[in-house]
Amino acid sequence: MARPLRFEYPGAVYHLMARGDGGKTVFTDRDDHLLFLHRLGEVCKSRGWVIHAWVLMGNHFHLLAETPEPNLVSGMRLLLGGFSQAWNRRRNRKGHVFQGRYKSIPVAGGQAADAAHFKTVADYIHLNPARSGIAGGTNGPLADYEWSSLPCYRKGKGPAWLSCDRVLQAHDLSTDPRGRRAYGDYLEARASEHKGRMSESAMAALRRGWYLGDETFKDRLLNLLDKPNSGLREKGSLSGRVLGDHGEHEAERLIAEGLAALGMAETDPPILRKGDPGKVALATLVRSRTSVGNLWVAQRLHMGHDRSVSRLIRQGSSDPEVVEFVRRLEKMLPCED
Repeated sequence: MARPLRFEYPGAVYHLMARGDGGKTVFTDRDDHLLFLHRLGEVCKSRGWVIHAWVLMGNHFHLLAETPEPNLVSGMRLLLGGFSQAWNRRRNRKGHVFQGRYKSIPVAGGQAADAAHFKTVADYIHLNPARSGIAGGTNGPLADYEWSSLPCYRKGKGPAWLSCDRVLQAHDLSTDPRGRRAYGDYLEARASEHKGRMSESAMAALRRGWYLGDETFKDRLLNLLDKPNSGLREKGSLSGRVLGDHGEHEAERLIAEGLAALGMAETDPPILRKGDPGKVALATLVRSRTSVGNLWVAQRLHMGHDRSVSRLIRQGSSDPEVVEFVRRLEKMLPCED
C-alpha cells in the first residue's frame, strides 16, 4: 500500500495525531506530559509553528497546528524523535514509542468560509477527555483536565506557542475573557449533555481521511501534486519574507551563542578549515533546529559548497570529537521558551 502523502505548504493547518506503539500508554506520569510539551515548545520556536489546540491522552495525542513555513516533516521528526529518545532514556530501553507513521490531516482554516472545519477539529480535540470518560459532566469540569489547551483558554494565558484567537473567532466569539468563558461553557455543556460526542456530519468529515475541508480545498491540495513548488497560501496565514526571516533569526542566535559556548570568536569560522569539529557541530545544531538550508549554513560558517555541509554533518555523526561538541551545545543551548 502506498504511504499517505504529506502536503507541505506555507500557512498549512493540520490535525496531527499519533498513538503509542501497540496501543501502549505513552504519557504514564507528569514528567512524560511535561517532556512532550517541552519538546513541542522547542519545535514551535525553531520551526515557527503555532498550536491552536492540543490534548495529551494516555496512549495518544492530538494537535491542531499551523506551519507558517512548509516544514511539517522536519518539525514532526524533531518532536517525535526527540521525545521518543528521552522517553526511552528514562526507562533504559530502546525501540519505537509511537505506532507507525503519525497522521497529518490538512485542515481548511485560513478563510471565513473554512471556519466550520477549523472549529470542528479544535472542539474534537478539546472534547477528547469527555469521550474517554476522564473529565466532563459527572466526571468533573472538562477544563480541570490539565493536559489540554482548554485550561489555557479559560485562564487567558498559556505558552507563547499557543494561539486561542483563531478558534474563538471561528465560533464568532470575542477574544476577551467573555468570549473565552463562552467557549468554555459551550464545551462543558457538550461534555455534560453529549459526553463529548460530535455530530454525525462532523464525524463523517473527520473520518474522511486525507483532508478536512470543502471541494475547493480538496482541489487546491490536489493541484499541489501537479505543481509541487507552487505552494498553497491561505488568506490570513503568515507568508512572504517573514517566513524566511524566522529560520535565519533563530539560526543566527544559535551560531552566536554556540560560538561563545565553544570559546570561539566571530572571526574564527572564516579562518578555520571547513571540517573543523566545532564548525561541523554548529552546522549540525543549526540544521536540526531551524529551517535554514545547507546553502545558508555553508555561507554563514564558511564551509564551502552546500553539498559539503550534508557530507560533513553525516561524517561528523560518527566523529567522537564532533559528537562531544554537539552534546555540549545541546546541553548549553536549549531552545528559548
